[in-house]
Amino acid sequence: MSQDSRTTEWTRREMLGALGVGAIATMLTENASAAAPAFSKGAVIRTILKDYVPDDLAGGATLFHEHLSFADDFMTRWTGYAAATRAANGGPANAAGGRATPPAAPSAPFFMQDLDLMTEELTTAKREGIACIVDGGHPDMGRDLNTLRQLSIRSGMPIVAGGGFYTQPFYPKEIGTMSEEQIVQALVHQVESEPIGVFGEIGSWDDITKDERKVFRAIGKAHLATNLSIFTHTGIPGKSALEQLDLFEDVGVNPNRIVIGHLGNLVDANVQVQKAICRRGAFVGFDRQGGPGDAQQVPMVMALIDAGFADNLMFSADISNAGQMKRNGGAGYAKTLTVFVPKLKAAGASDEVLRAIMFDNPRRFLAFVPKTARKG
Repeated sequence: MSQDSRTTEWTRREMLGALGVGAIATMLTENASAAAPAFSKGAVIRTILKDYVPDDLAGGATLFHEHLSFADDFMTRWTGYAAATRAANGGPANAAGGRATPPAAPSAPFFMQDLDLMTEELTTAKREGIACIVDGGHPDMGRDLNTLRQLSIRSGMPIVAGGGFYTQPFYPKEIGTMSEEQIVQALVHQVESEPIGVFGEIGSWDDITKDERKVFRAIGKAHLATNLSIFTHTGIPGKSALEQLDLFEDVGVNPNRIVIGHLGNLVDANVQVQKAICRRGAFVGFDRQGGPGDAQQVPMVMALIDAGFADNLMFSADISNAGQMKRNGGAGYAKTLTVFVPKLKAAGASDEVLRAIMFDNPRRFLAFVPKTARKG
């Protein structure tokens, strides 16, 4: 079937009307291939509350890059830094940079600090087919572990907590004076003292800086000390993607433990950078899914599937603002599964391939054999 004939557009309402809300995950489960991913003996997926055997999370989709806990000023700072960076690069200061522009600061508590709202949203996402969510925050983004614990307990949603350092504008001041080995020690201490299940999101903000290179090397060495996988934030659109992978590989990280993120924003019909990353064995993150940007990303994903790289794809939505919540008229935390996946199905992706991407790839990525006993 030609690419043009496969991309006949279905609206979200049409697709969900055909399948029924919440039926997409069921459809993918019922059409599962007999082949299941193999995991190393002793491998676990570490969530905020407990360690799971990877097969325990096989019945639904895992979102490898979302946000459930930010400081209330995080997105204000993020958009300010993004506007300054675009202006410095000669671009428009008011572009959204791949994210929906957050609304003005509300008088009510920040939505991620509203446990009732967030519990409602995660309960809905679970009902719509999400089995596990990775929170890509850490202390320099204002992530609160107790908030994640309460959300997981109240909603029943397994949550994987990220660890590490974000990007240059958000680094603690001491990063500039710390040695690479001191950063490694700080990262290993995070993992040994808290229920961290992955390093991420680990970022380069624009063109990668000296400090960011130092942090990337330290993250790679901390991976070797802990076995935790890594997912990244690339400067928009996709800056330093290949260098990020180089830095990790140079210190000995196996590419199959790495997701290079935000590469759906690197729009290229030939998906040259994405293919190069897949050929090296790493995952490519299409992680801002379920909105208007999907139209240009569906053909890129289909090109990668056609090239034989379905096993290297990872999807998520990177939710960051209140307007994306179900209660506020958005598609909610399950929107990668309920909005983006139907567009790929309409474009010709098979149930078997979509299930592998949404159910199996994230579990293969997250599963690790711990080197130290769980704390917390």
